[in-house]
Amino acid sequence: MNDAINQEKSQTLRSDILTIPNLLSIFRILLVPIFLWSMLNGRSFEALLIFFLAGLTDLLDGFTARVWHQRSKLGTVLDPAGDKLLMAASYVILTLPSVAAPNFIPLWLTVIVFARDLLIVTGAFIAFLSWRQKSFTPSSLGKITTACQVGTVFLVLLLNYLQVSPWYMIWVYGITLFWTVASGVHYFIYGLSALRQNRKI
Repeated sequence: MNDAINQEKSQTLRSDILTIPNLLSIFRILLVPIFLWSMLNGRSFEALLIFFLAGLTDLLDGFTARVWHQRSKLGTVLDPAGDKLLMAASYVILTLPSVAAPNFIPLWLTVIVFARDLLIVTGAFIAFLSWRQKSFTPSSLGKITTACQVGTVFLVLLLNYLQVSPWYMIWVYGITLFWTVASGVHYFIYGLSALRQNRKI
């Protein structure tokens, strides 16, 4: 009887881990070192294809989690971890002129992107310690920022594969910078407001 119960619990835990969204997130994480290897070896088309595939898995894991009701605690960690790992690797490698040519992401944009993420992670850690908040809903500004950051990487990879360097790229970097700073300020103000409210309780 106990063995049957333990087996059932084990299967429940296993099914909670081995969901399609989680497998897609793990696959996206595994694509990161392959992406970096492609970049370091000058395989621009492969790097572009891998980044596109990784972005596709991000869309699919969110879609399947909602439609098939396969949300899990592990998924809430794997999905953002995969996203941040891919974006961090992309921005770092594409900031190196010796690797990314003819277009490379300016250092100032990469620094701001990392600074914003550090601000958000620090705020989330404080929220967890202060009032045990574990989940955070991205704001509209945050979604716009993510779209701009992902779009910037994809455009740089595409243009480098085509070996063209258009004049408007500085505007692309500027727009991404604007939304990154705007969402960072928004999250900071929201975090201060939430902290004050919870201290009053």
